[in-house]
Amino acid sequence: MQQQLDLFVASLTSFWTRLAGFVPQLLAAFVILFVGWIVANLARTGVTKLLDLLGFDRLSEKTGIEAFLKEAGLDVSLGRLIASLAYWVILFVVAVTVANSLGLHMLAELFNRVVLYIPNLIVAILILVFGVLLARFVNRLIFAWLNSAGVEGAVNISTLSEYAVIVFIVFVALEQLAIGTTLLTAAFQIGFGAVGLAFALAFGLGGRDWAAGVIKRMTEKGGSGPR
Repeated sequence: MQQQLDLFVASLTSFWTRLAGFVPQLLAAFVILFVGWIVANLARTGVTKLLDLLGFDRLSEKTGIEAFLKEAGLDVSLGRLIASLAYWVILFVVAVTVANSLGLHMLAELFNRVVLYIPNLIVAILILVFGVLLARFVNRLIFAWLNSAGVEGAVNISTLSEYAVIVFIVFVALEQLAIGTTLLTAAFQIGFGAVGLAFALAFGLGGRDWAAGVIKRMTEKGGSGPR
């Protein structure tokens, strides 16, 4: 009986000793979380003001991505979304620190994976925004060049060029998010090759007269010069 009582007292003493050591760690964890929450809010505000200063919302509106999301029922500002992602990055970093300090290593590993993935979301958004802007620039550049050369269907060709760049940008963004990278890359290669072959055949079969006319005009201009 005395031995069982001693064992109970020893177990109770060990429990209170561990609890006394754990309570300060728990309080410190709450303090760290609170400070991290304040820093995360400051970071979100800072990123929002920086993006407003750079005019990021105006650029994102020009791409039409936000309008597309609104039609899908998502009233989202890409600038605010990036700021919110920065907020969550800091919170999850703090959560990883707290979980490790409390010995919750599996939870810390889960939070760490989220922390490592969120920057991919930010990069994917930036790729989409600036990629669509680049596609529209390519559209205008090709149209101006073809129109000055007197090519018929310059609008259609420049528009198709813009769509091709957008499709490529979407694949790059999806690859950044690691969403079916291998399958999507193979599908893009097959589709791009098929479109290229179709253009080559269409030009070879239907563009011979146009090419002959262009060569003839160039020859006449060269032949009409001073001799």
